[in-house]
Amino acid sequence: MSLRALAFEGNLFAITLVSDDLEASANFYGGLLGLALVYEDDNSAIYKCGETMINLLKAHEAVELAAPDSVGSNSGVRAVYTLRFADIDALAADLVKANVPILSGPIDRPWGVRTLSIQDPSGHTWEFANH
Repeated sequence: MSLRALAFEGNLFAITLVSDDLEASANFYGGLLGLALVYEDDNSAIYKCGETMINLLKAHEAVELAAPDSVGSNSGVRAVYTLRFADIDALAADLVKANVPILSGPIDRPWGVRTLSIQDPSGHTWEFANH
């Protein structure tokens, strides 16, 4: 069976991000980004972003999820998650006021989109784009 034969329903449902510091990550997603908390326990916190759930999971709890691979730190960006945001410049100003380092942007991309990128406390890269 090819992947093209699979029926995907709607948008991305959930992503799980391994967190090195769950409290800092929860403050980033819930406090700074203002996402709604859906579930929380000692090892995880789940936030809703549109129709997508962002599951923050402590590294030691991700071992079973990642098996047979291992959970560890890799250098360099391995994925970028993009969220739509209408006013990139206003967002940049708010992030600067909140002392959040901006990796890149605001910048006009050759494909006609204005973007900026930041990282969460565990090094996951998020791009905001005015698609």
